[in-house]
Amino acid sequence: MNKTAILALMLAILMPLAGYFFVKHYSTDAVVMPRKYFVPDSVVTRSVNGKKVIDTVWHKVKNIQFTNQLGNKVDLDSLHGRIIVMDFFFTRCPSICPGLAKSMKRLQDSFKKNDSIVQFISVSIDPEHDSVHHLRKFADRYNVNHDTWWLVTGNKKEIYDFSLQEMRANIADPGVDTAFIHTENFFLLDSNRIVRGFYNGFDTAAMTKLVRDIPLLMLEKDKKAPTIFRRFIPILPIIFTGIGIVIIITTILNKRKNKQA
Repeated sequence: MNKTAILALMLAILMPLAGYFFVKHYSTDAVVMPRKYFVPDSVVTRSVNGKKVIDTVWHKVKNIQFTNQLGNKVDLDSLHGRIIVMDFFFTRCPSICPGLAKSMKRLQDSFKKNDSIVQFISVSIDPEHDSVHHLRKFADRYNVNHDTWWLVTGNKKEIYDFSLQEMRANIADPGVDTAFIHTENFFLLDSNRIVRGFYNGFDTAAMTKLVRDIPLLMLEKDKKAPTIFRRFIPILPIIFTGIGIVIIITTILNKRKNKQA
């Protein structure tokens, strides 16, 4: 075999392998998804093709029931896999709450054409005062869509336990008073109710990122149910090697044909 044939053989083998590693590398993290927050609650071991794989089980926000501005009983379980954007407010707030409401309204308007993918929830931290009447009055001030933006009240202890133990509001905002959860943050939960981010409602860059992150979460795939393309990644070396062999055989046959001619 001459030098040209050896070089062709090497290229035929190396090029497909290089293509495989290129595809594998850039298909793994093609899109940077919003990170998952909080120390995992636990880890579980499952079997995949006879191999033990350790899965991280992230903190999942528990269900809670509220009463919204229409007087309806609502809960998180009823959202059926929607993305959730949540904040904490009270209707008598003279400082940050009106600004947060304006930011939330802009968010709601951003998803008018896709309002089935995200639910906005403003939880009152002053439920003893914030009756259905006060919530409705506050909502009407900002002309909210009552279907996709709930302003809710409920049991004060349950709300504060939820904000601190489930949403971890004091971790997202270390300066917050745990006796009165008054924070500028919006909280983003994915369809599995795992916290995926905190966004300052007065920070334009943060709000722009929130608008981008919401549809990203809708496109997120469960790794336990991989895409068809990802299923082929483990056998790509075989596919590329087969292509290389075909190239080599074709090259040899063409050379023999040329010699005979």
